[in-house]
Amino acid sequence: MGILEGKKVLVLGLANDKSIAWGISKQMKEQGARLAFSYLNEALQKRVEPLSEEIGGEFTFELDVQNEEHMTKMAEIVKEKWGDVDVIVHSLAFADKTDLKDRFHKTSREGFKMAQDISAYSLLGVCNVLKPLMAKDCSVIALTYHGSVKVLNGYNVMGVAKASLESTMRYLADDLGPEGIRVNCISAGPIRTLAASGVPGLKGFLNDVEEKSPLRRNVTQEDVGGAAVFLGSRLANGVTGQVLYVDSGISILGA
Repeated sequence: MGILEGKKVLVLGLANDKSIAWGISKQMKEQGARLAFSYLNEALQKRVEPLSEEIGGEFTFELDVQNEEHMTKMAEIVKEKWGDVDVIVHSLAFADKTDLKDRFHKTSREGFKMAQDISAYSLLGVCNVLKPLMAKDCSVIALTYHGSVKVLNGYNVMGVAKASLESTMRYLADDLGPEGIRVNCISAGPIRTLAASGVPGLKGFLNDVEEKSPLRRNVTQEDVGGAAVFLGSRLANGVTGQVLYVDSGISILGA
């Protein structure tokens, strides 16, 4: 019996089988979890539904976090299908490619607002609408990156959004903690994903980790998935408000 046996896990933001969310889903399934997935739009539905079927997902639903109707509908679907939820995986982030390729001071007002809304506020919004359905020991896990605290070439407005996400996580951990709900972030090392492909410096980040990190290798989907299993399980019952780095140790090094 796995350590997540029977736990109902809602995975928000799965894009394809290369995504970190897929690695997390596979590891959680191996530990006995029940899974459900959101998809952004019809184009991604064609990718997500086959993956859900492959892994034994119980349902899928459309979720654009900027659409309040979608947010409300998500809560209705989860209540109808499951009644409550044990683990929420927040793998939602977006920034305009123009704002990643250009110099940071040229970031547009609309681009800044969009990155914050989708990448950071969405964690707050999801917790708000799903709060009545969270199990008494619910674990919320959001995905972040080291560009939130250090300047990384080309990460630009997404780094600012991830910093906001991490701060939001801490305030949610304090707000929801008295009810037994835990909220944490995983800061994963660079992985070749659809989301990461929009970051101009990705190749350099990957090379740096391989050549300079203590483990001298890049992390995998499975590495991040294992950390998520821990945070989602009773083994992490005393862990909340934390950023857990899964990056081969690259974040401990100086320049």
